[in-house]
Amino acid sequence: MLHNLTTRKSRWLLFISWIALSLSGQAQDAPVYQTPPKALADLVTMPPTPNVSMSDKGDMMLFLEQAGAPSIDELAQPEFKLAGLRLNPANNGPSRARYITGLKLKKLTDKDEKAITGLPATPLLSFVQWSPDGTKIAFANSTDSRIDLYIADVATAAAQKVGSIAINATLGVPYRWVSDSKSLIVKTIPAGRGPAPEISRVPAGPTTQENVKGSRGQAPTYQDLLKNPSDEKQFAYYTTAQVVRLGLDGTVTSIGQPGIILSSDPSPDGKYVMIETVHTPFSYLVPVNRFPLKTEVYAIAGSLVKTLNDGPLQEAVPYSRDGVPTGPRDFSWRADAPATVYYTVAQDNGDPKVKADVRDKVFQLEAPFSAQPKEIYAAQFRFENFDWGNETTALATERWWQNRKTITKIVNPTTWQTSVLFDRSYEDRYTNPGQPDMKHNQYGREVLNLLPTGDILMLNAVGSSPEGDRPFVSLLSLKTKQTKELWRSAAPYFERPVAVLDATKQVILTTRETPDENPNYFVRNLKAKIAPVQATFFPHPYPQLKGVQKQQLRYKRADGVELTATLYLPVGYKKEQGPLPTFLWAYPAEFKSKEAASQVSGSPYQFNRISYWGGAAFVTMGYAILDNASIPIVGEGDKEPNDTYVEQLVSSAKAAVDEGVRLGVVDSSRVGVGGHSYGAFMTANLLTHSKLFKGGIARSGAYNRTLTPFGFQNEQRSYWQAPEVYNNMSPFMNADKMKTPLLLVHGEADNNTGTFPIQSERYYNALKGFGATTRLVFLPYESHGYTAKESLLHMLWEMNGWLDKYVKNPTAAGQPNKAGKLGSGK
Repeated sequence: MLHNLTTRKSRWLLFISWIALSLSGQAQDAPVYQTPPKALADLVTMPPTPNVSMSDKGDMMLFLEQAGAPSIDELAQPEFKLAGLRLNPANNGPSRARYITGLKLKKLTDKDEKAITGLPATPLLSFVQWSPDGTKIAFANSTDSRIDLYIADVATAAAQKVGSIAINATLGVPYRWVSDSKSLIVKTIPAGRGPAPEISRVPAGPTTQENVKGSRGQAPTYQDLLKNPSDEKQFAYYTTAQVVRLGLDGTVTSIGQPGIILSSDPSPDGKYVMIETVHTPFSYLVPVNRFPLKTEVYAIAGSLVKTLNDGPLQEAVPYSRDGVPTGPRDFSWRADAPATVYYTVAQDNGDPKVKADVRDKVFQLEAPFSAQPKEIYAAQFRFENFDWGNETTALATERWWQNRKTITKIVNPTTWQTSVLFDRSYEDRYTNPGQPDMKHNQYGREVLNLLPTGDILMLNAVGSSPEGDRPFVSLLSLKTKQTKELWRSAAPYFERPVAVLDATKQVILTTRETPDENPNYFVRNLKAKIAPVQATFFPHPYPQLKGVQKQQLRYKRADGVELTATLYLPVGYKKEQGPLPTFLWAYPAEFKSKEAASQVSGSPYQFNRISYWGGAAFVTMGYAILDNASIPIVGEGDKEPNDTYVEQLVSSAKAAVDEGVRLGVVDSSRVGVGGHSYGAFMTANLLTHSKLFKGGIARSGAYNRTLTPFGFQNEQRSYWQAPEVYNNMSPFMNADKMKTPLLLVHGEADNNTGTFPIQSERYYNALKGFGATTRLVFLPYESHGYTAKESLLHMLWEMNGWLDKYVKNPTAAGQPNKAGKLGSGK
């Protein structure tokens, strides 16, 4: 009897063991977050450097202390995904905000900082805004159940909560200052809103969609859309707000009725408020910014003055960079006038395929809004924006993606006469004149900072040139249309203009850095030609990485296109030690000319920003890094770039690796490649169509382009117009060719257009079906960009392990070595 029991027990244990082994083939690892080596982990856990905001007068600096990466339990809080939004139902705010945790003020000429007092015990701050007169600062504080408005007094550096209203921030910026600096226009939760609609698990019936014959809706593959009537009720409940005027003394005046308020913007003179309200019918095909939109003007006291437009649902906007909705769009206040509205109307039905000499017309309507709108501008391309100046000077910008053209015109707002100032390809970075210096006028609105001579300071914070990026400041004459360079960044520094403190005296604020010196702010007098004065003293964020070697590489691919990459080498590395295992990190870009694609980018004098996010982090693990390697995809004339995508992709990557080998620092038998999003798509294609790499890492990519059939990235043709392009470019369609180990990482809650998590899931299944070496990692609660500390640490752990196994030690992983022999695999 005892023997029988023992036998049964043995059989039972064998059965349990068999079950465990079977399950282990399905779930390969215990679901526990891992931590990478300390050198990588420190990049995640170090406190971020504060952001800086300048007062309009240029005399005060506001330091915004940033929160570090949140914990995964913060991402696990309730979240609703509705109409393209992600919102927190508990406090009516965004669900994935990166908050500010502290505010400090500093006079530009002083060294001492003063912390703003009166903040909540655990501050979670956002939407920071200076008042028009620069004496106050508004900011929101989020709690578990509501969002409150605070005002800080600059003179005393003391803050306090204003009123008892709860803010509704589900649809973006929830408040704006009125020009008097004594009140704000705020979107609030309506009084007596009542409980949220119950989410019923029992449907009342099927969910249906219908298209009338002839109606086209070639929409991108948006995510987080409404799916059923229950979603519609939840969306309407949480986004409905009441617009109010809130005085600094807490007085509240309601403006209009509660509604789904997309925006509420006071007029420059503070007498009116323009309110844009979303209404039914909602859509299951497009997000909230395509829903029917009513634009109205109210008096500041609350009464309706004028309905400017009530636009229809926009499901059929042509899927193109140059496609726009039909009818009036983009209503805005003129910054240089008391209360004048302007808006744009497409003259080609918003369809770039329709031939038209004039693509857009711009109209304006002045208070009291009783006259007929007046046409003020006709655009050859898509109208982009006005930079308003005064009654005789403004700048208008047009843009057309298909030929990469941009036109800037000088406009006289009195006669509406125009003349061309710049007519150039925006791909041509060398000819970019920069951005005009702006100032705040008497209404607190940004306008052109015109000098008494009619000239404008132009700031270019990149300054692309054949010598690399060299930011500059120039003086533009609107009379002669000529520019005169006043200053340009020079070695051994990378210095870029941030703001103009005094245009007449040519005093500017810059940030300056070197590879080993982190960016700090400096005051520079362009006329005096004296050394700049340092204004901030932020410490090095990761001193343990001082000494990382950096070099800007320039080389050519086989067709003559000139390329660049940033080479990082480990601290203390010497070429005599021999070539290193290498990690190439890149993101492809499309161009219409080889000349533009060949332009140099980057600077060897920039600070070594070694973030946890890109490939450069792995220089700490002993790799040579080819970072931001140029991967231009060129289609000149009538040719489309993607017609030869694979050939150009492989040629660009080969040129980068070959250059590293030529320098003696890259071991060609141990090179890995990686990228995020479109860079992940690139990675999968490079592994599929070349033998350059031992392993790859693809994060949050799209691999089957038939799932984005109406275009992707900058491809404007549909699948039915160019099926061979979609199929050739899809790694999924070529899964049988994959012979190189590939790590796939994806956020489970990815909301980026086109990169559904199913892209990685199905691609992994295809690769597994053909016996490829691959691993799929889904990060819980993460979107297209990962934010939780646990997720980021685990991401680095996965990447480091994959690179170590398949790139640094490929023969140990059973891959061919230089002689083509396999390692033991042990």
